[in-house]
Amino acid sequence: MYDVIIIGGGPAGMSAALYASRGGLKVALIEKMSMGGQACLTSEIENYPGFINVGGFELSMKMNEQISALKVDIIYDTVSSLVLEGERKSVDTEFNGIIEAEAVILAMGARPRLLGVEGEERLTGSGISYCATCDAAFYRGKTVMVVGGGNTAVEDALYLEKFAKKVMLLHRRNQFRAGPTLAERIKNSNVELILESVVTQLIGEQNLKGVVVKDVNTGVEREIELDGLFVAVGQQPQTDMVKDLAPNGYIITNDKMETSIPMVYAVGDIRVKPLRQVVTAAADGAIAGEMLVRKSLKYE
Repeated sequence: MYDVIIIGGGPAGMSAALYASRGGLKVALIEKMSMGGQACLTSEIENYPGFINVGGFELSMKMNEQISALKVDIIYDTVSSLVLEGERKSVDTEFNGIIEAEAVILAMGARPRLLGVEGEERLTGSGISYCATCDAAFYRGKTVMVVGGGNTAVEDALYLEKFAKKVMLLHRRNQFRAGPTLAERIKNSNVELILESVVTQLIGEQNLKGVVVKDVNTGVEREIELDGLFVAVGQQPQTDMVKDLAPNGYIITNDKMETSIPMVYAVGDIRVKPLRQVVTAAADGAIAGEMLVRKSLKYE
């Protein structure tokens, strides 16, 4: 029996664990893969206070090291189901069985959104990737394309320049959604920009050979030979297990990170918020952890 179970080991979950544990609570953190979440897959982070530039993996490992030094039970497992109503919350895991606590902090984060083109699933891992940091080295001296127009897509394209012979960045609009600094950097780079275009077809059976790209204004299609396609078209919140709390995909909370269920909190990329960054995820976790500590001390 724990005071709180945190589901998800990204910056939000680790920050919640840090504050709750330092406040004297008995904490279990459940992570199904590796600590760090999406931040761990980011090549460079330039907007986290205290670092001019830091690798996402490096920052994630520093956070992990910090909570590992505390009395936090880190459990690597997959959550099968949740019972959140009532005074005793129950989390059923695949290998460790049922784990109970008085409170639950939901910090499941998000997963990459799919491109939605036929054959995408078949070619994932065989020319299609959702993580430039993970797979860039496989495309050294080759031709690759990044799809997307946000910060992640631009950062991925700039990072891939270090490895690939040729990098293209395709976006369905004529302006990037990335911040001004990144947008300026990509315009001054050697990355070929293909704007107002979308991918309509993937070419290749066992391995990706190329894509068919359509101009959204003229409807004209053309084929582009590729060795790799990196998809960066946004994130999808992992709220499948708590759909009642997330009618539109994201969980609604108050400024204390409380959901509509007593003693159930939501933090990070899964909740409704105007900005989803490492710094805001960490802030969410800090608030949720601190609110639970205050409840335990009865001075909230």
